[in-house]
Amino acid sequence: MAKIGINIATGSLQQAEMIVGIDLGTTNSLVAIIHPESKVPVALKEFNSSSLVPSVVHFDGFGNPEVGEAAKQYLETDPANTIFSAKRLMGKSYRDVKEHADLFTYKVIDDDTESLVKVQVGDKFYSPIDLSSFILKELKERAEHILKTPVNKAVITVPAYFNDAQRQATRDAGKLAGLDVLRIINEPTAASLAYGLGINKYEEKTIAVYDLGGGTFDISILKIANGIFEVLSTNGDTYLGGDDLDRAIVQHWIKKVGIDHNGLKINKILAQSLRLKAEEAKKYLSDHTVFQAELNGDQLSLSRDEFNSLIQPLIDRTIDCCKKAMTDAGLQTNDIDTVVMVGGSTRVPAVKEAVSTFFGKPVNDEVNPDEVVALGAAVQADILAGNNTDFLLLDITPLSLGIETMGGLMDVLIPRNSKIPSRVGRQYTTHKDGQSGMRISVYQGERDLVKDNRKLAEFNLTGIPGMPAGLPKVEVQFLIDADGILVVKAKELRSGVEQSIEVKPQYGLTDQEVEQMLLDSITHAKDDMVTRALVEARTEGEQILGVTEKFIAKNPDLMTKEEMLATANAMQALQLALTMEDKNLIQSKIEELNEITRPFAERAMDQAVGAALKGKTL
Repeated sequence: MAKIGINIATGSLQQAEMIVGIDLGTTNSLVAIIHPESKVPVALKEFNSSSLVPSVVHFDGFGNPEVGEAAKQYLETDPANTIFSAKRLMGKSYRDVKEHADLFTYKVIDDDTESLVKVQVGDKFYSPIDLSSFILKELKERAEHILKTPVNKAVITVPAYFNDAQRQATRDAGKLAGLDVLRIINEPTAASLAYGLGINKYEEKTIAVYDLGGGTFDISILKIANGIFEVLSTNGDTYLGGDDLDRAIVQHWIKKVGIDHNGLKINKILAQSLRLKAEEAKKYLSDHTVFQAELNGDQLSLSRDEFNSLIQPLIDRTIDCCKKAMTDAGLQTNDIDTVVMVGGSTRVPAVKEAVSTFFGKPVNDEVNPDEVVALGAAVQADILAGNNTDFLLLDITPLSLGIETMGGLMDVLIPRNSKIPSRVGRQYTTHKDGQSGMRISVYQGERDLVKDNRKLAEFNLTGIPGMPAGLPKVEVQFLIDADGILVVKAKELRSGVEQSIEVKPQYGLTDQEVEQMLLDSITHAKDDMVTRALVEARTEGEQILGVTEKFIAKNPDLMTKEEMLATANAMQALQLALTMEDKNLIQSKIEELNEITRPFAERAMDQAVGAALKGKTL
C-alpha cells in the first residue's frame, strides 16, 4: 500500500500528486490546476471544448446517471429524470425549498419533515449529496483523462452563505465521488485569490465580489488582513441569474411575434429553440448593437438599448442586494478597494456599468468570469500542496471532530482542515417524550459510523425539563482554541441547563494513525455512505411509525374504517421494510404511509384550527 506523507501540524498531505480546484456550481461546474511549468492557474478543457460542465444529471431507463452536456439535452425532452440545480438542495429540508418547488421539473419528496430533501427518479431516491457526487465524479474522471494522472484530492468552493450542514454535504459528496476534500473554501475568497488578492500577507484590503451566475446572484464583502479572509457580509438572490436575462428576451419576442403561451408549453422544441436564441442574442449584444435571426419563419430582432431596458429591473435587484450587503458590513462604497466580477452574466456591459457606477470605481474583470472561482480554488490547492510558501496558512485540524447521533452515526461539527481557532454550534433535540437527559459522545475521525472513529470524551446533559419529543432545543458547541484544546458545551436553550467538558489529548495520534484513518475513510467511502443512508432511512421510518401510532390512538374518530385498515397495512409494510437492507424500499414505504395519512392529518389540523377559532372573530 502506498504511503502518504502527512504533516500533523497542518494536516495537509505532502506528496507530488496533483491537487485540483473545483467550482461546483448551480448551473456549471469545472476543474482547475496550477500548470506545473508556467505556474499559472488554468481551467482544464479538452481540445477545442469548453471548460464548463453543465451541473445536470440525467438518469436513463436503467437508472444509470450521465452528467454534463450529454445530460443537458434531456432537460426539455425528459424533465422528470433530468436533475438540475442540485446545489440549491444541498443541506436543505423540504420545508426550506417548498416555496420554490414548482421550479423543479423533477420529483422533490414532499414529506414536510426536517430531514434532508430527497429526489425521486423512478423507484430510486437520491439525496442532493448523491446527485452532487455524480457531478464531482464526472469532473474527477475528466481531469484524470486530461492530466493522464490519478486525481484523488481537491479543494471545493461553496457560496459564502453556505451553513455548516451545506458545507458538510459538499464534503460528503466529494468523499462519495472518491475525492479527499482537503478544504472547502468560499467562492468569493477563491475569486479574490485568482486575482492575486491576499497573496501578499502584509496587504490589507476590503473587497466586493459581485457574482452573477446562471441561476443565482451573490454579493460578498470581504476583508483581507495578514492573509486571512474574513466575510463581513453577504447578500443575494438564489433565484436570479443569467437564465432570467434570457427569459426576459424570450418574453419580449413572444409578445412581439405573437407566439401563443399555451402552444409553447406543448411545443417543447420551440420553447428550447427560443431560449437558445435568446442566450445567443445576450452574448452577441455584448460586442454588437443589434441582433437579428430567424426562427420558424419569424424574424427575431433585438437592439442593445432594448435589451438593456428589458434587463434593467433585474440589474436593479442585484444593486439593491449590494446596498444591503454594504449596510450589513457597516461600510460606505468608498471603503471598498477592489470590485471583483464573477459569473458569465457579468460580461453584459449594462451589468458592468451598473456595478461600476454603484461602487464608484472600475470593476476587475480581466480573469474569465466563468473560470475565476475554479482558478482561485487551484491557487488554494497549490498552497496546500506546499508549492506556494508566500501565503500564510493558519494551523488546521488534522481530523474531523463530531458527536454521535441516532443510529450510531457520526455528525461532524468541525471538519478536518478547519482553521484553528474555530467555533461551531449545532442544535439537536430529544427522540422520546419526557426525555430528561442526553449523552454527548465526542469522536474524532473520518468515517460515517462512530464505531470506526476514535472516542475522545463523553458526558451527560441532565435536568432537561420533561417535554414532548422534538421540543427541547439542545445546542452543542465545539470550540478549539489556538492551542488546539477542544471545549465541548451542551445547553438546553429553553431551560438554560448547561454542561461542558475540556478535551486535551486531541492530537494524541501518530502520523501513521492519522494516515491510516484518512486512507480508510476514502477506501470505505461508498460503503459508509450506503450505511449512513440506510441508518437515516430506518431512523426516519421508526419516527414516522411512532408519530402515526400516537395520532391513531388520539384521533380514532377522525378516520373511516377503510382509512384505518389502509394505514395499518402501510405501517406493517414499513415495519417489514425496516428489517431489510434496502434504503429505497424504506423510502418508498415511508412515502406510501405519508400519502395515506395526509388526508386525515389535514382533517385533524382543520378541526384544531376550528376549535381554536371558536367564538373568535377575525
